[in-house]
Amino acid sequence: MTLPAPIGRLTAVRTLVLYGSNLVRIPPEIGDMTRLEGFSPYTSRRLHWFPYEITRCGRLVNSTVSTRSIYGNYKYRPPSPPLLPPGDTVPDLDGLASARWGATAARTCSVCTGHIPATGPHQAWLSRAVATDVLPLLVNACSQECLDALPPGAKGHFSTPHRGGAIEQPASR
Repeated sequence: MTLPAPIGRLTAVRTLVLYGSNLVRIPPEIGDMTRLEGFSPYTSRRLHWFPYEITRCGRLVNSTVSTRSIYGNYKYRPPSPPLLPPGDTVPDLDGLASARWGATAARTCSVCTGHIPATGPHQAWLSRAVATDVLPLLVNACSQECLDALPPGAKGHFSTPHRGGAIEQPASR
């Protein structure tokens, strides 16, 4: 269902092809794959979103994503799932309930790489251009200040981070 977190140790990988996979999540450690130039999860129809950390792959220039399967796509506009605000102490940040948090772990901040507090991550959705596609990105931030520091969303998408759910989306093209 997801790639193992040690995928981030594969720093020499230049192309990651996940064509037709059955994955539902990509781990945030993908951001540590510093030489990644091509990312192709095409026809991986269970991938609806990606971790914000993928934006750390500075060499990533080519992508092939099944955009009809992702949240907020330009044609069908399926909404991002609602995210809960932080506040409750999370007993295990390495064993999160994915149905509630959208991820199974949140160790470091997606924005500043600081530690996530015991109250859990400050989460938000943000659609950004990644390589050749606009992707819905899940941000796990350590604070509201880090969420406020995020760059604007892609044109034609929400310009600011949001909590998802039943919200009116920008008009499709």
